[in-house]
This record gives sequence, C-alpha cells and structure tokens, in this order.
Amino acid sequence: MLRAAFQTTLVSLPAWGRRANSTVSSVFAHQTADIVGSAYTLEDIPPLHGLPEVAVTGRANVGKSTLLNAVMGRNGLVRTSKKAGHTRSLNFYRVGPGTGNLILVDAPGYGRRGRAEWGKLWDHYVQTRAQLRRVYCLINASHGVEEVDKVVLSDLHETCMKTGGTQLTFQAILTKVDLLPTGKLRQELAKIRKDVRDVAPTCLPPLITGKERFGVDEVRKSIVEACGV
Repeated sequence: MLRAAFQTTLVSLPAWGRRANSTVSSVFAHQTADIVGSAYTLEDIPPLHGLPEVAVTGRANVGKSTLLNAVMGRNGLVRTSKKAGHTRSLNFYRVGPGTGNLILVDAPGYGRRGRAEWGKLWDHYVQTRAQLRRVYCLINASHGVEEVDKVVLSDLHETCMKTGGTQLTFQAILTKVDLLPTGKLRQELAKIRKDVRDVAPTCLPPLITGKERFGVDEVRKSIVEACGV
C-alpha cells in the first residue's frame, strides 16, 4: 500500500531523470562505501580530499543506522549504539567507486535535551565546514514532529539563513512511515509536513521512508543532487 501510494516508475521519467538514475546507480554501486574515520574534534577529521559532504542526524532510535546502511548498500557498516545518545563522534563514510564521489557523515543522535547533546563539535562542523552541502534530519513519522525535533529543525533553519541557502541546505527524512495507520496516512503526513514548514521554512520537502527499503532511492537521489555529482 505504501509503495503503491508514492512510487514513480522509471518509464515515466524524462531523459534527464533516467540519466540521474544512472548516476545514482554508479555512485551507490554495491560495496563502494566504506568508513574512512571518526572525529571527536575538528582536528580529528580525516583527509577527505575536498569531496562534497552530507550529514545525517536525528533523535536516538529514529532508525538512522538502518537507513544509512540501506542507502550505502552495506549491511552492518553503520553500527547501532546499545545506549541511546552514547555516540559522540562524527563518523565519515566515503561513497562511490575508486577515490569516491562524496562523503556521508553519520552524526550523533540527539535526545530529550535536543541540540545541547550534539556538543560543540557538531555546531562547529555545521557552521564552518566548507565541504558540507546538506544536512538531513530524521524524524520518526509514527511520533510526529516532537519538541526536540523542532529545536533541531529551528537551529538548522537559522544556520541556513546565515549562509543564504547557497552553501548549505537541509532536509527532513521521515522514517517508519509504515507504522502510520493506513487510513490516516495522507492526513498524518500532511500534518508532519506542515509542522516542519512552520518551524523551519527553509527546510526542503521531507522525504518518505519505511520498511523494505522504501524511499531509499529517493534519499540517494537527493544526496547526489545536493553534492552536485
């Protein structure tokens, strides 16, 4: 039901859309992603040779590790912490064949206290990293946009406003959409979109994901677009 409601078939895409899909397939080809390092300070960030970066964060237990593994096509590549909010480092993954096409950054999940738990490392990274192209904020669709999510979205909105939206953009990704009641799916998604827009007007339209890799291809396309690959 979920896939039938949102899926767009390749045959309906214009020529530019098919070329974009070809690029996405090349960048995210099987076994082309690997971790290149972790950082607890800006000085710890490994040499990344100027590749464009996207960063992903979200509330603890939002399904971030599961989604990132699916996006990079490597089961178990991103490990799930046993303790929510325990991870404090930025983890860097090179994606693409050869020397790579882009860097995917797994950021610490946030908890009830929101942005304060990210620490100075995250703040400095988002505000100063020239290679950063887009931040993705994961939101559990079955919980809706909670107050802690609003804090994070608002902060990203303010950061993007300072850059004029030219260097850095951000986008919400809704996880676990399959847990929403089928009869209220459209209504619940419309409410989430409105809540995101109200607190963060510069946020790009949310992407929708769920079980069985639903939405993974759209996330990949967004990453490739953001990085200009």
